[in-house]
Amino acid sequence: MSYCLMTNHVHIQIEAKEKPINFYIGRINNFYAKNFNKKYNFIGHLFQSRYNAEIIEKDEYVLEVSRYIHLNPMMAQMVEKPENYKWSSYGMYIGDKHEYLITTSKILSYFSSGNQRQRYKDFVDSKVTVDWKNGK
Repeated sequence: MSYCLMTNHVHIQIEAKEKPINFYIGRINNFYAKNFNKKYNFIGHLFQSRYNAEIIEKDEYVLEVSRYIHLNPMMAQMVEKPENYKWSSYGMYIGDKHEYLITTSKILSYFSSGNQRQRYKDFVDSKVTVDWKNGK
């Protein structure tokens, strides 16, 4: 549902219905590592440690995790705005990029009225406005 590829790790939020989460993470890591290693003539692992998974049980937390993922490059001071980071699904959520690899409908469905993409952007921006003004 959401992702952000950082310099030494990746954040991925997915909904695993039919198979356990390790199946999906293993496939994603394997596919990405093979393609990256082939492109740059490398071998071996790409990420520094084993993945950490948490089950999201509350709807509110689904939105919070997605926002956290999309704000991660800003928190790492890599960009000034989340839409400026190209290795993230954020552009797909706000309509700047064509959707591929992910489907935004689940998270956007939490915003029932009006332009859901704009409402998601406002939701993400609200965290920036509050936390950054308070020095967090």
